[in-house]
Amino acid sequence: MRRGFGRSAGAAALLLLLTGCSVTAAAGEQPHAAGSGAPGAPSVAAVPTVAPAPERVRFAPTETVIRTVYTTAYSWFDNTPPGSTVISNPVLHARAGGKGTYADPVTVAVGHSKAGGKDVLDFPAGTRFYVPDVRRYFIVEDTCGDGPRPQDEPCHKGTNADGSGSTVWVDLWIGGQGGTPASVRDCASQVTTGRGAVHTVIVRPVPGYVVAPGSAVFHDGTCDAGYGETVYLATTG
Repeated sequence: MRRGFGRSAGAAALLLLLTGCSVTAAAGEQPHAAGSGAPGAPSVAAVPTVAPAPERVRFAPTETVIRTVYTTAYSWFDNTPPGSTVISNPVLHARAGGKGTYADPVTVAVGHSKAGGKDVLDFPAGTRFYVPDVRRYFIVEDTCGDGPRPQDEPCHKGTNADGSGSTVWVDLWIGGQGGTPASVRDCASQVTTGRGAVHTVIVRPVPGYVVAPGSAVFHDGTCDAGYGETVYLATTG
């Protein structure tokens, strides 16, 4: 279960153009000089190759794209209880984890309410998300907000968090085991939306979106975040 929230002033610009190309295909080739012809002939610069215009991603009817999501991050250090991977609603994982692929999505915590005497999550346990800014799939397996009235907590409300204009709040598990508290806090700050910014999240995504390498958002001492809001298809060839 998630207790605290990280904050930072880093903002990620929303790009409403969602492309369907791979990362490598989106970049044009560098210009190069052609070899000379007959001896004594002057070198002629080759015409640079221009990458074709990318196709737009056509979202499936079952997918919901939300562009006003406030994202925070939690880790092994500030989970509830601290120094643990305990989660409240396990589905694929007994404890918080995952690599970020469609088959093995990372745990994410969402707001919940006990207003009617029953604990109801804002998104049902097992709901998958895709977050382009960290290029990973996630699955709802945890709750964000403690106490007898979690519906009064900001994670459940999700509205205009930090003045961002947000409509939804999600809390991404980033791991952190093996890292230092400072390095993991820095990573959480990169994932956390700063004041005035929101992120794009695809709810119930289909397979096939590009996934960043590594075992988690925080892996091998590095923070794998800040890719932006453009959605890319994974390279198939």
